[in-house]
Amino acid sequence: MEYVTLLDEDGTAIGSLPKSEVHTRDTPLHLAFSCHIVDDTGRILLTRRALSKQTWPGVWTNSFCGHPQPGEDMVEAVRRRAMQELGAPVDDVRSALPDYRYRAVDASGIVENEVCPVFTARVVGPLSPSSDEVAEWAWVDAADAATAVAAAPFAFSPWIAEQLPRLRANGTI
Repeated sequence: MEYVTLLDEDGTAIGSLPKSEVHTRDTPLHLAFSCHIVDDTGRILLTRRALSKQTWPGVWTNSFCGHPQPGEDMVEAVRRRAMQELGAPVDDVRSALPDYRYRAVDASGIVENEVCPVFTARVVGPLSPSSDEVAEWAWVDAADAATAVAAAPFAFSPWIAEQLPRLRANGTI
């Protein structure tokens, strides 16, 4: 069973809950992460969330997201989740937006409420995404992705809509 680390308003761990109990209409603040896979040509890997996902099913988003297990090193959590979602290892994991935090409500009323550091990484080897996580995927020029998100934000997760402009502004992607 996966657990999620609960946080107080200052970001201090105050306990944990099973992941299955966290995302509700009254989601407590908890720890997560986002990762954007980049390649040597400046493209980023976008994924379309599986239609079976509890929140934001079928929308395009960053490469993958997840929750570190209580006490788990964040970089190790990124590596673990890359294997679970994308079926491929990653290296060169780097902090890109260490203080990112957001709260968003999807169409079903379920709330995301996360302290969610953002990372970049490089994929090692071919992708073999889990169909439980990823419906589709595409390598996209970062500027083209930013244009698409700005033109049609409803087709993307709210977190990529916030993260992508910041990552481009700070020169990360």
